[in-house]
Amino acid sequence: MSSVVLYFQVHQPFRLRRYSVFDSDPFYFDDSKNAEICRKVASKCYLPATRLILDLVHRHQGNFRLSYSISGTALDQFESFAPEVLDLFKELARTGCVEFLAETYHHSLAFNYAPGEFASQVDLHTRRIESLFGQTPTVFRNTELIYSNALANELAQMTDASGNKRFFGALAEGTDRNLAGRTPTCIFQPPKFQGKPVLGRDRKPFGLLLKNYRLSDDIAFRFSNRGWSEWPLTPDKFAVWIDNLNKYQDARLCTLFMDYETFGEHQWADTGIFQFLDALPTRVFDVAPGKNNFLTPTQAFQQFAPTAEYDVPDFTSWADTERDLSAWQGNAMQSNALEEIFRLEPVIKDKLARASIELKPGDAAAARRAESASRLLDDWRKLTTSDHFYYMCTKYFADGDVHKYFNPYDSPYDSYINFMNALDNVRTRASQ
Repeated sequence: MSSVVLYFQVHQPFRLRRYSVFDSDPFYFDDSKNAEICRKVASKCYLPATRLILDLVHRHQGNFRLSYSISGTALDQFESFAPEVLDLFKELARTGCVEFLAETYHHSLAFNYAPGEFASQVDLHTRRIESLFGQTPTVFRNTELIYSNALANELAQMTDASGNKRFFGALAEGTDRNLAGRTPTCIFQPPKFQGKPVLGRDRKPFGLLLKNYRLSDDIAFRFSNRGWSEWPLTPDKFAVWIDNLNKYQDARLCTLFMDYETFGEHQWADTGIFQFLDALPTRVFDVAPGKNNFLTPTQAFQQFAPTAEYDVPDFTSWADTERDLSAWQGNAMQSNALEEIFRLEPVIKDKLARASIELKPGDAAAARRAESASRLLDDWRKLTTSDHFYYMCTKYFADGDVHKYFNPYDSPYDSYINFMNALDNVRTRASQ
């Protein structure tokens, strides 16, 4: 049996407006451009893809299941610019066939720089998912699948308000160097920590679902490539590939992880990508009647125990061919920007704490200070979003690769200068 675990990432950052060194206006974000991009992607991807997913769930009477992680910044923009997208996700949530995963609210690198802020953003995101979709996430997906043993150890210790552990497990990239010849077709677990097994929710071993990047990328990147030896990729062909995973000894899972924008934005509608998605569940069921199915990540963790160890001492991600952190911290500009933004965390949070202590009923001036400090924290958090540092990447900029996707800058250097100008204003506000 092959159980397909289908996962989509949904994210949009708050892109900065052009902010010069002479600016003093504490409004950093290009609302007009952000609204334009959000609505554009909604019309090409989020609306048609989600309507199709909803139809597939109903058509297959609950046997087609999948999961999403939707960043807080995307949810905020849907609420402001494309509420019909949010309504469709709410409708999906009511089917009981869709799982919404936990992540950092602002799609940030907080775990690598500010553990306290990481926990705060996970809390913020969890509360948002609960309020919108009526679910409490039990599986975690870190920003851009950034993962290491240290992250697993931290996630396994995170508890809810009742003191119960939150997560059954997490999603990660299945990198060749860490798999060492194995296939990502089973549940993995991190190595022991301080001589003890890493346990998650319900005292089960903390599980790891690893992206099958070859099959995932066949859809996400190669689907419309006419030079690819397997083009055209048909649902029948792909269903056979999924079923063929059964030849591996530990085969249970086909983990397909990709950006939601694959459908309609990265792969345009005229490539046939929506027709492919529409037919795929039926072909998966039909290629091995009564055997293959679809599971959410939590269902996979509940049905299968870990059968192998996945040791990741250094951070991995799903970005670029290196699958490391070099897409965000690979040059001096990125390192400097990241260090400077997270250096402000204690200053800004201390400012808000002091303003909150001073807040008294009827004290209008204190109320204004508290509101100003709260807005400052929100602006700072939006600046921690990983995209700002991704735009500064110089690895492949001349090749017109994915680093330019909805990138508002002419060069990585323009991105760095603009970001640092805005950050300098944040620093000034924090010191006042």
